[in-house]
Order: sequence, then structure tokens, then C-alpha cells
Amino acid sequence: MNAPFSPRRRPLWLALALLVLACAAWLGTGRTARSAKPAETTPPPVQATTTQVRQQDVPIIRTGVGTVTPLATVTVRSRIDGQLERVGFVEGQDVKAGQLLAQLDARALQVQLEQAQAQKAKDAALLGNARIDLRRYETLIAQDAATRQQLDTQRALVAQLEAALKMDQAQIDAAQVQLSYATITAPIGGRTGARLVDPGNIVHATDPGGLVVINQIDPIAVVFSLPEGAFQDVNRALQGSQAPLAVQVSLPGSAQALASGRLTLLNNQIDNTTGTIRLKAQFGNPQHALWPGQYVDARLVLGVRRGALTVPAAAVQRGPEGTYVYTVGADGSAQIAPVEVAQIQDGLAVIDQGLAAGQRVVVDGQYKLRPGLKVAEAPRAAASEGGR
Repeated sequence: MNAPFSPRRRPLWLALALLVLACAAWLGTGRTARSAKPAETTPPPVQATTTQVRQQDVPIIRTGVGTVTPLATVTVRSRIDGQLERVGFVEGQDVKAGQLLAQLDARALQVQLEQAQAQKAKDAALLGNARIDLRRYETLIAQDAATRQQLDTQRALVAQLEAALKMDQAQIDAAQVQLSYATITAPIGGRTGARLVDPGNIVHATDPGGLVVINQIDPIAVVFSLPEGAFQDVNRALQGSQAPLAVQVSLPGSAQALASGRLTLLNNQIDNTTGTIRLKAQFGNPQHALWPGQYVDARLVLGVRRGALTVPAAAVQRGPEGTYVYTVGADGSAQIAPVEVAQIQDGLAVIDQGLAAGQRVVVDGQYKLRPGLKVAEAPRAAASEGGR
């Protein structure tokens, strides 16, 4: 049996020992290198877009959804029965107040007027003769050539004919009114709709549809609603302002105003079923930018908040504990600042508490931030300042 450390096997054992020593040395070197590294590496700055807190005058606005309605709507109907001879308007066009809209056959009404005028002329002739006889009886009674009864009878006849003459005049006036109804004019100025009756048809005063509908669209109105909670703010603004409150309207989702007008109505009660209150505003509409039935966003300006602190709305974040923004300190590190937001309007947030004018806040890139991380301003080409 060979010895464990025979001269023949000594080179093999020596090679194994050297290999073990080399591995131990390598492991020790790696452990030493790892222990020499710092416990934490400093993360690189986070690129983000920032802007300054600005101090400016901001309008106090309440926004509601509204519907454009005509300032006045009239369904034109005939007040008498008759045949429609002709129409004096083009459907879908503007008409002025007093403009001819329709003409009915007026021959029968003209005959009635002439009859009343003839009856008046007849009674006027009888009255003239009766007055002459009355003067004669007055002369005869002074000469004792007539009795008092004859004089009184003649006076009664004159009074009777005078009353008949007044009745005849009333009949003439009534006939003239009826005759005027044969000529139908526009009661208001506005835009006509579709013609509902064609010439040649017999129209009646009881027809439900009428002849045409006229909508007054210049000026025009917008009816909109605000939440019940806005009532006190609107009421205080009305009490504190001598001029009507301003209202602006725009298409839903658009920031471009279609028209500017004034508030004309704060309804006299709150709708309990919807928890809203209705308001009405009037607008000039010479270009017909607003059209009846159109849905719009209405913005009621209650006043102006002087010297308000503002940031872009994108800077405001919401968390479990409320709203906050990321601020950037003088050393370039980000910190969380809880804020109270008074209102957000047109991409601008008004801050009541939590910020000061001139502070820098992060507008874009918050999702990469943590408190204490350094912030590097994003390149201008990639920045979306959102109100800087």
C-alpha cells in the first residue's frame, strides 16, 4: 500500500494547495472590495419641468352647462277664419317687427265695415233732422204753440239717435279691427322657421300649429344651472355689484369664448329634485354664433381675486392626505408642500395656503420624484410648462 504523501503524489497535492490558496485570496479580495464601497450611491438628478408661483389678479368664476334659447319665441296664428291668399316672408330668413307675414281674403270683412259705415250715415241723417225738429219745438213751446210733452219726446228722440250713432261707430271700429286681422304682421323681429301653411288653405283661429314660428336670436339668451351651494356666492356678488354680472359662453370642452353677455336672471327658487338653481344671461348675437338649442359651457364671473397665488393646474397633485405640490428648494432638492386650492379654472390653480410667491414648483415629471431627490430642469424642447 502506498503512503499518502509519497514522492510521486507530492506535486499533485502541492498543486491542489496552491489552487485553494488562490481561491481564498480571490474571495478575500472581493469581500474587501465590497466592504470598501459606500452603503448607498447618490442617485442622479431627476429631470422635471418647473415654474414659479405667480401673484396675479384672477377672476372668480362659476361654471355651469347651459342651453341657448331665443330671447323671445312667438307662434304666429290667425285671429280669424279665412283663406290664406299669400305670404310675405321667406322661411328661414330674418323679419322685422311689423313686417307683412300673411294676407287673408278680406272681402267679407270689408263688406261688414261698409255696412257699419252706411248705418252710421243713416243714423247721422236722422239725428240731424231730429235736432232741427227739437229747435222748432223749443220755439213753439215759447209761443205756447206746442205742449211740454212734445218737447220732451223730441229731446228723447235726439238722445236715442245720438246713442245709436255711438253704437254705429263702435260697429265700425269692430269691423275695422276684424279687417286688420286679415293682414298678419310680425309681432317681433327675429328669424322665421318653416312655413306651416301654404297659400290657398283655409286657416282658423283655433289651429294649434299656426302659420310660422319666429325666434328672436339677436339678442339671444342662455339658460344654465349652478349647484345649490353656489347660490350664496352668486347672491353676494349681485348684492355687491352695481353692474350686471358678466357671463361668457363657449363650446363644451373649448376655452375659446363664443360670446360675452350679462346675467339677467337668478331664479326665485332652487330646484329640490336636482339640487341646482337656474340662471339666465343675455348676449348680443349679430354673427349668429349662438343658435337656439345649442349646448354651451357658461362661465359666470362673480368678481376678481386680487393678488392671488397661482400655479399651473398640472402642478397640483392629490394624495391620501389631500392636495400637494412638489417644490424645489435653493439646493435643487424636491420637497412635498401640502396646499389648499381655492379654485382651478382654465388650467390655472389658485392657492390659498401652502405656497409663497416666487417659489419653484414642479409642473411635469412628478411621478419620478421623491422627497429629497435633486431636480434638474428638463430641456426646453421637451418641457411642457403649462402656464409658465
